[in-house]
Amino acid sequence: MTDPFTRQVQDFTRQAQEIFTAGKDAKVPENLSAFAEDAVAKSRDAYHKMTAAAKDNAKVAEDVLLTTQAGAKSIGEKIVANTLANTEAAFEVAQAMARARTFPEIARLQANYWQQQIAIAGSQSKELFELSNKVAKQTMETVGSATTKSFEQFKTAG
Repeated sequence: MTDPFTRQVQDFTRQAQEIFTAGKDAKVPENLSAFAEDAVAKSRDAYHKMTAAAKDNAKVAEDVLLTTQAGAKSIGEKIVANTLANTEAAFEVAQAMARARTFPEIARLQANYWQQQIAIAGSQSKELFELSNKVAKQTMETVGSATTKSFEQFKTAG
């Protein structure tokens, strides 16, 4: 005599064995097998296309960032060069003013310095503006090219 739980386990085991025995000779229909194989092939193809697009997009992002970084570096270098030139000019006039013998000579040196600095500031501003425009244009061209390339890849992948 067996307890109810043991009987349930034995019944379940017997039923599972009957199902597996009955299914042992069952065949997968050819159309289902062909459908599954086709689905796997299409999924793999889509995966490869998306992977290639992701790699290309990562390269595009890198190109955009490198262009932006190079532009920022150029602008930064230009600002530093301008600052150095302006500082050097200030030291030169300060030294000349320290050597001056009369107040009118000091006033003349200072007036000349400010006239020169105003002209230089205009020139430096113009150069910096032109450089900024050039950098912005290069960056936008890179972004535009990247966007066009991404859309083209999207079209061909879809």
